[in-house]
Amino acid sequence: MSTATADSVGRGSKPSKASKDHKKPTAAALKGAIQLGIGYAVGNLSSKPDRDVLMQDFSVVESVFLPSEGSNLTPAHHYPDFRLKTYAPLAFRYFRELFGIKPDDYLYSMCNEPLIELSNPGASSSWFYLTSDDEFIIKTVQHKEAEFLQKLLPGYYMNLNQNPRTLLPKFYGLYCIQCSGVTVRVVVMNNVLPRAMKMHYMYDLKGSSYKRRASRKERIKSSPTFKDLDFQEMHDGLHFDPDTYSALMKTLQRDCRVLESFKIMDYSLLLGIHVSDRKPLSRESRCDSRKGQKVLYSTALESIQGNAKAPEPVADDDTLGGIPAKNKDENLLIFLGIIDILQSYRFIKKVEHSWKALVHDGDTVSVHRPSFYADRFLNFMGSTVFKKIHPLRGASSRRKKNSFYVAKSASQEFLSPLKEEKKDEKKAQSLDNLDGNCKLYSSSKQPDLLPRVSLESTGNDEEDIENSEARRASSSTIALDDPLPSLSESQSDSELDVYLHHTDSPREPSWS
Repeated sequence: MSTATADSVGRGSKPSKASKDHKKPTAAALKGAIQLGIGYAVGNLSSKPDRDVLMQDFSVVESVFLPSEGSNLTPAHHYPDFRLKTYAPLAFRYFRELFGIKPDDYLYSMCNEPLIELSNPGASSSWFYLTSDDEFIIKTVQHKEAEFLQKLLPGYYMNLNQNPRTLLPKFYGLYCIQCSGVTVRVVVMNNVLPRAMKMHYMYDLKGSSYKRRASRKERIKSSPTFKDLDFQEMHDGLHFDPDTYSALMKTLQRDCRVLESFKIMDYSLLLGIHVSDRKPLSRESRCDSRKGQKVLYSTALESIQGNAKAPEPVADDDTLGGIPAKNKDENLLIFLGIIDILQSYRFIKKVEHSWKALVHDGDTVSVHRPSFYADRFLNFMGSTVFKKIHPLRGASSRRKKNSFYVAKSASQEFLSPLKEEKKDEKKAQSLDNLDGNCKLYSSSKQPDLLPRVSLESTGNDEEDIENSEARRASSSTIALDDPLPSLSESQSDSELDVYLHHTDSPREPSWS
């Protein structure tokens, strides 16, 4: 069996004559064979009764040969003869049902119109195809990646049962096509970035810094995909309201722990940013395929929401499931998903990390042990890429502070006349006392309200008056926040002094 990947189309180990002379038809024929093979596999599976998924179902591989002239079991076609292998068909049928994908809708999306070829900004040699209705991505994978995915299926099955709302890739099928001496393995996944929405910025983020800048070749493209260092230079973070930020980070944290448990690393966050304030696409230029969306939990907003019931598809939703955010004064829609999760920390990856760590800081390179990779990834996303919009605490504090001073001013206006009136009475009483009428001191009439004046006269009436006034001023201070309670005749001067000393200390207003 040939193990050439999709980048070997036209250059396989045993290329046919047609592939030597006509490379493009071979690529078109390969896409046609992929569509025909998937259509045959899904149609053949519909004849099998529904049942629970068993452990042995994850390791099943079905193989069928499809000659161009057809057979008793296969239809005739105009492509070269090819062999189709379907991995874990019953398990993937369950995954499609979990996301609400009906067999007829899946067949229509995959086989109704030719696949759209997409460019690959990453370092891998994978090819990407998009279905015409914008629902599914078909990605070519290497033999090791396909093998790892099949081993991953039981744990993936368990995780999806526990939480279908995830930013992890949603796998709908795994197939192998052997055509014209070329072996191509493809996986069918959800589409993260809808074509109907213009992406003004696209990023492939890992949380590392070593060689994490877009190349010159990538930058000159019409829709370049930037990397971590580019994001830090071009954006000051994406700001979300507190609830959305919390839901997004909890989803990322849960997904990273799942990947860590599978010893997966070197994954990325594919991030698409649409600036809502810029001129939108005309309705005629928009793709109508997203109307009546068929796949559940496939949009970014659905993937991070809580346990609420899945919303019904909206026939004319201009957001297309994007997450609202802000960057400075711009209103944004965010589309995102975790990609490239089929990289386990195997021996070759350990060697790659050790080699790069010799020439650069080991903590900044992309390849790292899964636990460190997950922590670095989450820290970068939660502090640099995604940020929380804090409520305006200053405005609330100012309102409370203003209301405090308004109440304080009102109490001053109310107490001032009383204070002045009482002050005049005490002044008159003091003057009478200084004239020699000392009988008042022996009287029991409100002695606690009179200032304590020394019975020994200095002989200077003016000096005595000044001392009396100073003592009264120091002993008659009233806290404006708490009005002075009525004083009984039996209260002592010491009790009054303690109370006034207590009320003189300023109170901090409560801002809660």
